[in-house]
Amino acid sequence: MKYYENILETIGNTPLVKINKITADIPALVLAKIETFNPGNSIKDRMALKMIEDAEKSGMLKPGGVIVEGTSGNTGMGLAIAAVIKGYKCIFTTTDKQSKEKVDALKAFGAEVIVCPTDVEPEDPRSYYSVSSRLEKEIPNAWKPDQYNNMSNSLAHYEQTGPEIWEQTEGKITDLVVGVGTGGTISGIAKYLKEKNPSIRIWGIDTYGSVFKKYKETGIFDKNEIYPYITEGIGEDFLPANVDFGLIDHFEKVTDKDAAIMTRRIAREEGIFAGNSAGSAIAGLIQLSSKFKKGDVIVVVFHDHGTRYLGKMFNEDWMIDRGFLDKKTKKYAIDLIEQHKHLPLVWLNENAKVSEAILLMEKYNISQMPVKNKNGDFIGSLNDSDLFAKIIKDKNLMNDEIKNLMQAPFPNVKANDTIEFVSGFFSKNQAVLITDLGGNTHIITKSDIISAIE
Repeated sequence: MKYYENILETIGNTPLVKINKITADIPALVLAKIETFNPGNSIKDRMALKMIEDAEKSGMLKPGGVIVEGTSGNTGMGLAIAAVIKGYKCIFTTTDKQSKEKVDALKAFGAEVIVCPTDVEPEDPRSYYSVSSRLEKEIPNAWKPDQYNNMSNSLAHYEQTGPEIWEQTEGKITDLVVGVGTGGTISGIAKYLKEKNPSIRIWGIDTYGSVFKKYKETGIFDKNEIYPYITEGIGEDFLPANVDFGLIDHFEKVTDKDAAIMTRRIAREEGIFAGNSAGSAIAGLIQLSSKFKKGDVIVVVFHDHGTRYLGKMFNEDWMIDRGFLDKKTKKYAIDLIEQHKHLPLVWLNENAKVSEAILLMEKYNISQMPVKNKNGDFIGSLNDSDLFAKIIKDKNLMNDEIKNLMQAPFPNVKANDTIEFVSGFFSKNQAVLITDLGGNTHIITKSDIISAIE
């Protein structure tokens, strides 16, 4: 049998995927390092585990300890997952600009989340930096990872991500494009790659309202560069110790609008559901396109998953309100089933066998379906991932009735519910059903949501 002892062992070894349509005008080979394959759906799982393990070795984090950290969500997720396995409690501080999905995800792992104001100086006692530092002092047996200045952050990528990229590209990588926040990802990877080949160029993606670019080019920390911005995951109003400016060849700033629009394009044109920093990175790459030539091999890091931005970049009203989209027409639930509204709903009776469910899923190439009782009521649901996990543990379940393995029924929505309303269900559900169609019922999946985004 081949299996992992716990979920932490699945961190790393994420794939490289070629970007085709968006970068068609760039003569180089563009490859995305898809970090959403980590268990916490972000690259931060790597350094979160590394920081914890190093703190355990040094004695800074003791059994039964409390992890206190300021995080925009992804590092918190990595820390929270590791804490569940290792038996720690987590308290996270974050800013009010972070998406609700990120906060809810942290709470799902049992973490306590304290939301702090964004538009304050780091030294302000209300900032999420200051609040986390105060809590570390006040709470017994507490430890603050301090991802910005903890060098285990960069070391994780020097030891893991850098070697992966080098091996996956067979040492042919010429350029690395990474959004810069804490600086651990870009600095750790860059250190490893430049040791292998000093001519590899390292491109840091920054945002307007951040200090990185001007500091790199002039050595001046200019507070006039600092102002609120929308882009998540990159840019800072201070200089984290993990940002090694000597390893980064150039910083390219990307606007909030360009980053948000590109985030949506990645899903629509490449079929990759990535987060806001991936949009920034690809938008920055496009701005730098004249720097690349045929034969170059560019690796772009896609930090996290698009599900954490359903209420922001993937929400049409949110985009319109900020002037990022001009389109005024709304889309509704009925529009989401346009491509398959002529097809009957595939469902199973609660007394059907698990083996029948699997055959149906294979026949119709679907990954989830609803379950009815003898009265025709929807009483449950099935999805292939859940079935697979259960059958792997017990093959005898193939002959069991699906009512014994089914999950909760899919939520119901109405045909005139907006796409924004419908998308809100997908953080907890695999699909939803439209039931007010004159006796007919249709299923809406995540793929339908993504296809409707423009």
